[in-house]
Amino acid sequence: MIKSFFLQFNAFYHNPKVRYVFASILYILWVIWLGNYWFLIGLPIVFDMYITKKVNWSPWKKRGVKNHWLIEWFDALIFAVVAVTIINIFLFQNYKIPTGSMEKELLIGDHLYVSKVAYGPKLPNTPISFPFVQHTMPFTTNVPSYIKWPEWGYKRLKGLEEVKRNDIVVFNFPEGDTVVVERQSESYSSVIVQEAEFIKYKEMQRGLPLQSDQYYYNKGREIVWKKFEIIVRPVDKTDNYIKRCVAVGGDTLEVKDGMIFINGKPQEKFDHIQYKYLIGTNGNPFNEKALSKLGIYPSDVKSSNEAMIPLHMKVPANSYVIPLTDKNYEKLRRFSNVISIEKMFHEKGFRSFYVFPWSTNFNWNEDQYGPLFIPKKGSTIKLDVKNLPLYSRIISYYEKNKLEVKDSVIYINGKPTTEYTFGMTYYFMIGDNRHDSADSRFWGFVPEDHVIGKPIFIWLSLDPSKSGLAKIRWNRMFKRV
Repeated sequence: MIKSFFLQFNAFYHNPKVRYVFASILYILWVIWLGNYWFLIGLPIVFDMYITKKVNWSPWKKRGVKNHWLIEWFDALIFAVVAVTIINIFLFQNYKIPTGSMEKELLIGDHLYVSKVAYGPKLPNTPISFPFVQHTMPFTTNVPSYIKWPEWGYKRLKGLEEVKRNDIVVFNFPEGDTVVVERQSESYSSVIVQEAEFIKYKEMQRGLPLQSDQYYYNKGREIVWKKFEIIVRPVDKTDNYIKRCVAVGGDTLEVKDGMIFINGKPQEKFDHIQYKYLIGTNGNPFNEKALSKLGIYPSDVKSSNEAMIPLHMKVPANSYVIPLTDKNYEKLRRFSNVISIEKMFHEKGFRSFYVFPWSTNFNWNEDQYGPLFIPKKGSTIKLDVKNLPLYSRIISYYEKNKLEVKDSVIYINGKPTTEYTFGMTYYFMIGDNRHDSADSRFWGFVPEDHVIGKPIFIWLSLDPSKSGLAKIRWNRMFKRV
């Protein structure tokens, strides 16, 4: 009876008309989800593939004869590439954690299942590209893996949810659209700001009168374009980053002594958030095994001589700098060789020239930041030359307006203005490893069109410091993010 059932089911499944009906239903549902009904012209192709079979849609294969095994392998490879590409665009993709910016929540070597359906998959801006390569061809430093034509605008399909405060999010690096080839580990703006600050420092040494921020930025930009090779990438071909979304559109964010406040209230606490601490000892070194039990690696422990210590802090003898979660702080301060332990943070009023928006209008640093309004689609702000550095990139680059300032008057698309209404929603992303994370504090807002997906679980975790089977962190396998 069971055998008879399977035989009938097999005959039913392999009936061309049945397979055509199922394929057509799936195709129509996909077109509805896509929201572009021009793709319905593909239905005759589906009909021909299953019913009429007039066209050979695999021209490398001969019909009705046994093909060479190489042809069969090539056919399987083509199918696999197409299938995985479609899955990566519309359903999910793998993401490997490359840095420690999200420790201890996510570790270097974690491989994540990143859902595209969660926030809705966005269609690629550059649909024609080499498969499974982000932006550069293998074994090259600047050969694009994509063709710029055709280049599609931003379109996101319907998802299951919106990006929420405290979500961990994978996104395209906003500062990755313009790249200094020789210094790809740094953002384009940070390279310019470094050059600008050096010019400013040299002029101060010579006793010359100081110029405006824009003057030094322009000078720095000229030097960067002369010294280095600069390339431009479309949004979907910038590097992928992962951070925690600490503020969504409409929020006002502020950082005080390293602690995040949203709309005047402290951010929700998470067990794995960590800060750097200056730890004084009695001269006895730390036991590596004891630190290992706390998840602290030897590479985490720095002598105070190797670390950048805020100027206001007194550095004790025999001291170290170690990143700690709240739980590890409580455990470490009880170690017999620890005589002092103090959280590291810059004082209020100290300006870090490398933090966004890179302007002397704001005496901000990574530990004392804001208040800053996060733009939401449809929200309107008052605009003046003082707060313009916060939103100039949004206005001119992300939302494609012509922005000019003449005699302290702001012009948008040739018209003088004192306010601006945003066309997209933006987010502020910060890593859980608060003192070792390149995030929105350094390069600004993340536009909604840069959001890729939501990590759901860790499907594989490999410790880069170990070898063989010892590399596998079995306790992290299939752990939910």
